Amino acid sequence: MGRGDLTNEEWARLRPHLPKSGKRGGRWVSHRRVVNGILYRNRTGVPWRDLPARFGKWKTVYERHRRWSADGTCDRLFAAVLADADAEGRIDWSMVSVDSTSCRAHQHAAGARRRRPRVPGKRTTPRQHRPDEGLGRSRGGLTCKIHLAGEGGRRPLALLITPGQWGDAPQLIPVMERIRVSRPGGGRPRTRPGHLSGDKAYSSRRNRRYLRRRQIKHTIPEPKNQRTNRQSRGSKGGRPTSFDKSIYKRRNKVERAINALKNSQAVATRFDKRAYVFHGTVTVASIRLWLRP
Repeated sequence: MGRGDLTNEEWARLRPHLPKSGKRGGRWVSHRRVVNGILYRNRTGVPWRDLPARFGKWKTVYERHRRWSADGTCDRLFAAVLADADAEGRIDWSMVSVDSTSCRAHQHAAGARRRRPRVPGKRTTPRQHRPDEGLGRSRGGLTCKIHLAGEGGRRPLALLITPGQWGDAPQLIPVMERIRVSRPGGGRPRTRPGHLSGDKAYSSRRNRRYLRRRQIKHTIPEPKNQRTNRQSRGSKGGRPTSFDKSIYKRRNKVERAINALKNSQAVATRFDKRAYVFHGTVTVASIRLWLRP
């Protein structure tokens, strides 16, 4: 077992949720070696062609990662790992925080074909495909942005990829809608945390109305310009927003979750041309965090 490879305990957690291997025709003989190759590339950020020979043919590793990113296998694995963690009581629902981080796009990430991609072997479009490929121009140049909802244990619950110049506030609702953790006994998945925290970039009347409608307690500071505008309107401006500094201090856990994700070089710097492939890369890094004890 090489450095960064799955341990026997981690493989036992992941193996039941992987697609069936060893089918007729010799397809997908060994998942573990390929998964370790995907994790190695995530951790080091090396080009696919430079994968060590112990992982087999580089094209096999790349094609399986691309296929799983396109057909939603990575998303299903992430959902299954979250369900297992929730059944074991390893998800801290008491505080969920939202934040975003910018990822500089490598020059190899540009130049994707304008033709819409297809799921390998099917005529459908990948689930996470974006016409803009999640790339945009910001102060840092060509960048993309990862919007994240992290639980109290400093691990991600949901993520969303957007161009780097997009704002944070409009993405709070889409990120919250992606929190869906299945229950072991069946029934409706869990989607509502005990408390939500975010910085002042997420302060908007639309977001606060959404959280009140879903009965989610939240701690989001109000920017000075919004507070001045509310006070100038008098009684029509509404009541002041509540803010608890002691609860807000726990928001740093989502920033620590982002730091853990960006320990993977392929996440900190985007090398993937397609948005759905990069989404799969970030999802694999999130799964790796949940598999660790």
